[in-house]
Amino acid sequence: MKKSLLFVIVALLSFRGMAQELPFVKEPVFQVGEVLKYKLRYGFITAAEGTIKVLDSDLKFDGKPTYRLSVDGETSGTFDVFYKIRDHYDSYIDRVNLKPYFYQEKIREGSYRREDKARFYQNEQKVVATKGTFKTPNKQTFDLVSTYYFARSLDISKLNPGDEVNLNYFLGDEISQLQIQFVGREVVKTKMGKIRCLKFSPSIKPGRIFRKDSRLYLWVTDDGNRVPVKAQVEILVGAVTMEIKSAVGLKYPLAIVK
Repeated sequence: MKKSLLFVIVALLSFRGMAQELPFVKEPVFQVGEVLKYKLRYGFITAAEGTIKVLDSDLKFDGKPTYRLSVDGETSGTFDVFYKIRDHYDSYIDRVNLKPYFYQEKIREGSYRREDKARFYQNEQKVVATKGTFKTPNKQTFDLVSTYYFARSLDISKLNPGDEVNLNYFLGDEISQLQIQFVGREVVKTKMGKIRCLKFSPSIKPGRIFRKDSRLYLWVTDDGNRVPVKAQVEILVGAVTMEIKSAVGLKYPLAIVK
């Protein structure tokens, strides 16, 4: 599991894609103090839990202030007994344009250990990482964590069912591409009540985890927060579902259906 179980959690939350730059709303839809907690179910069993935080940061890159985005993931229950995972991710992003400057991850999965870092030079269209220097297709490239927060702040006001959204995404030793199709609107039942949501279907690559005919669906709150509340995908054996457990420090009220 060298790409980590948490990779599945965050991949379920993420938009990735192609070369053109994308517009985003005038200010971030998140704020310092936001904490989102998720659980990842394999069938009826809770396999892992993830916590995603927006923190203030004293670090500056190129003289620009940053947010620190922090993610922790760990296995739970029976999964924790047989294969313990303790993963941690940090991304430092520009407070204005939300692009990442620096990314690091510490992977602890069973006996496997890995630490990777990446420095993003957007204007130079390159990423200097642990495994080398990589050319990016444009000046808007993200890491595993920052892609999620930028995607939440995208201006999708003109999207119609069937339209697609794309972002560039760097992980490990490659820049991935993925298209996300807007499906429509649905009401989703969650721990926090019934919530009006936007439904998306990101394309996925078949292989070690996903089946050839697997479909991934992602539900995001249809409000100012754009918080993912549920994701579901079929894998080679069974299905994986991500569900939100709690959300505090949100910038706007949730789109709860009364």
